[in-house]
Amino acid sequence: MIRLASSVRCMSTMDCAETTACQPASAAAARPPRLISPTLALVFVASFGTLTSFYLLLSVAPVLVAAAGAGGAGAGLATGALMLSGVAAEFAAPALIARFGNRAVLALGAVLLGVPALALLARGGMAVITAVCVVRGLGFGLTVVVTGALTAQLVPDGRRGEGAGISGVVSCVPAVVALPAGVWLAGHLGPAPVIAAAAAAALAPLAAMRWLPGPARRRAAGPAAGGDAAERPAGLLAALGQPALRRPALTFAAVTVPAGVVVAFLPLVAGASGSTAAAALFAEALAATVTRWWAGRHGDRRGHARLLAPGLVTAAAGMGLLAASHSPAAAIAGLIAFGAGFGVIQNATFALLMSRVPPASFGTASALWNLAYDAGYGAGPAVLGLVVGRTGYAAGFALTAILILTALRPARRERRS
Repeated sequence: MIRLASSVRCMSTMDCAETTACQPASAAAARPPRLISPTLALVFVASFGTLTSFYLLLSVAPVLVAAAGAGGAGAGLATGALMLSGVAAEFAAPALIARFGNRAVLALGAVLLGVPALALLARGGMAVITAVCVVRGLGFGLTVVVTGALTAQLVPDGRRGEGAGISGVVSCVPAVVALPAGVWLAGHLGPAPVIAAAAAAALAPLAAMRWLPGPARRRAAGPAAGGDAAERPAGLLAALGQPALRRPALTFAAVTVPAGVVVAFLPLVAGASGSTAAAALFAEALAATVTRWWAGRHGDRRGHARLLAPGLVTAAAGMGLLAASHSPAAAIAGLIAFGAGFGVIQNATFALLMSRVPPASFGTASALWNLAYDAGYGAGPAVLGLVVGRTGYAAGFALTAILILTALRPARRERRS
């Protein structure tokens, strides 16, 4: 906090003589702590770069698979390998962070995300493309966990929700811009420039690693104690066994399942043209970004648990509207409502998880949140794909709305607690 020493005046010469120094003004002392430090800005830059790399090739890799003659099945295999290896890395990330520190794990993730992409320039077959997707998925999983943990570590406690909201805005821009840009550039310039750009975006944050926090130093303890228990990071399985951490994660998973469903199936719904689907998905992403930032500011002042139930009801209403009508207007309005609720739940659950662990376990809490995101996002289309063939898309969307509402019970427990 900036000291306003020049504006502080002693009331009298005697007052100054009787005190060792003039005290700062109460108004200055009450000023909230600075939200974005230079170090946190570097974390946001690293997050932006690695996510840009991820999204640039997310839709280009299936195109390369098709060019290699593997068809739609091969494209699905490559994308599935990418996401599954990302989930595996999220499981391993807390132990790696505890052993080597955030900085080293973030550097490893950036290298795994960037360097293997260059192998795609050789135009290898299906095996090469799948191997690249697996390694890049590992890098993606490590980077998202570390940047989430560093955000929680570097944001002041009283403004953690607002900091997470700004982090969400930074994360949303690559998804909105880089994903379609990768497809457009590959179609007009060929895949080589996109591959090179993805590699450069992932590796660029390495230049800032020296200014990021290194491994945490634990206080010395007795020979048998092994250190302060509050400074020993909790394992991911241990975190899942704690209701205070499991409830926010399950609440978040209840909305990530529909999020994956709408991305996978909205373009296939009868009456939803390509332009309508694109507009609706863009509106959803924009609504989620705005409400995630708003939820952070509001939650820091009024409590994050209070936002869970309204967010769930809003998201369920959006999916219900999508199930009730296939008109373009209903699709856009439904996804705006769902996106608004999704953004609120994103921020509130992240802030709750981080508030319930010591700083040494921020990596574990970040991994738990990202697992709820990726597992729900991937499992939703996979499971619903087995159902919609018999029930139709409208019934499938209605089922996801019901799934969201089942999370109201743990949300009410959170508010009471």
